[in-house]
Amino acid sequence: MKKLITSIFILSFTCGLYAQNDRVITTAVPFLLIPTDARSAGMGDMGVATSPDAFSQNWNAAKNVFAEKQIGIGLSYTPYLSDLVSDIFLGSVNYYNRINERSAWAASFKYFSLGDIEFNTFDGFNVIPQGTESPNEFALDVSYALRLSDQFSMAVGGRFIRSDLKLAPVDPDATAASSFAVDITGYYQSEEKAYDSFNGRWRGGFAITNLGPKLKYDQGGNEFFLPTKLGLGGGFDFIFDEYNKLGVTIETTKLLVPTPSIPVDGQGNEVSGEDDPNFVGYQQSDEGFLSGVFSSFGDAPDGFGEELKEFTWSLGAEYTYQDSFAMRAGYFNESEEKGARKFFTIGAGFTYNVMKLDVSYLFSASKVRNPLENTLRFSLTFNLGGEYQEY
Repeated sequence: MKKLITSIFILSFTCGLYAQNDRVITTAVPFLLIPTDARSAGMGDMGVATSPDAFSQNWNAAKNVFAEKQIGIGLSYTPYLSDLVSDIFLGSVNYYNRINERSAWAASFKYFSLGDIEFNTFDGFNVIPQGTESPNEFALDVSYALRLSDQFSMAVGGRFIRSDLKLAPVDPDATAASSFAVDITGYYQSEEKAYDSFNGRWRGGFAITNLGPKLKYDQGGNEFFLPTKLGLGGGFDFIFDEYNKLGVTIETTKLLVPTPSIPVDGQGNEVSGEDDPNFVGYQQSDEGFLSGVFSSFGDAPDGFGEELKEFTWSLGAEYTYQDSFAMRAGYFNESEEKGARKFFTIGAGFTYNVMKLDVSYLFSASKVRNPLENTLRFSLTFNLGGEYQEY
C-alpha cells in the first residue's frame, strides 16, 4: 500500500498538464518552492527580507554580505508526507563565504527523494518482481553578492536543475529532464536608529528566482515551466537592549508563469469551455519562459481580481535572547482558488558556540491537507571564521 501511495504522489507532484476549474498554477520541479531550513519554516515560510543566515542562498543571496560571520554552513532535513510514508524527504547543504566587507559567494545543493517504488506483475497467485525505481530531483547553485552601498546589496546566481521521475516499467522510453535558471536578488538593511524606548533597524528585499528555460521530459513531449517566482518583503527589528530583540517581517510572492486559461479535454485538445462534456481542466499557454514572465501579470481570465489571488503572503516574528535562544511564529496565506494553503507555524533556535540548531512545526488552517502537517523540521548551522560588525 505504501508503494501505491508513493506512486500516486509522484504522479500528482509531477507538473501536470491541467489545473482544476479554479485555475491553480502548476509548474515543474515544485520542490524548489519548499523551504529547506527550519528557521524560515518557523516564520511562515519566509526568507526574502529576514536577517541573514547560512540558508540565505535559498531565499535571497544578496543577504550574505550582511552576515555577521565570515563563513556559514547549513544542513537541513525535512520529512515529506511523513504521516503516510517514511522515505520521502527534502535535504539541503548550504555554504557562504564573505570574501571581504563588500562581497560574498555562496553555493547550495538541494535534493528531493520520492522514495523507492517497487513494481510487480502477477502470474496467477505468484508475484514476479519487475524492479525498483527511485525517482529524485536535485538543484545545484552558486551565487555572488556585492554590496553597492553601506545599506544595499545585490546578487546574481546560477542553478542547474535535474528531474529524474522516470518509471521504466511504466514507460521504458522516459528520460530525466534538466534545465538551468538564474536568480536576481537585492537586500536593504538600514543603520540602527534610536527611538523613544528602543533602537530599531529596517530591512527589505526582493528576489526573482528560478528564471530559466522550460523542462522537457521526452522528445516531442510537453514542456513545463520552472517555478519562476517573485518575492518582496520588508521588516523591522525592535532592539530593546543588548540581550533582547524582536524582528517582525511581512512578505508576498507570486509565480511568474502563465495562468492556466485554455480549456482542454483529456488529450490536451482545446474545447469550448467548462460546459463542454469533454472538459477536464485548463492548460497553460504554449509560450517561452520570458514571455510567460511578462504575461503572468495580466493573463488571468477573470482580470485583476484573479491576478491578486495569485499572490501569497506571510507574516512572521522572531524573538532572540542573547543571540543564543530564539522563538518564532508565523502565518502563511494563499487564496482558496489558487491552492488554498493556509497554515500557522512555530519554531525555536538554540545556539551553542559555533553551532545552531533550529526546529519548526506546522499547523494547517485549510481544508486542504498540507504534506508537511504534523512534521518536525530540523536544520543545523555552523558559523565559522572572523566576525563582521553588522549588528
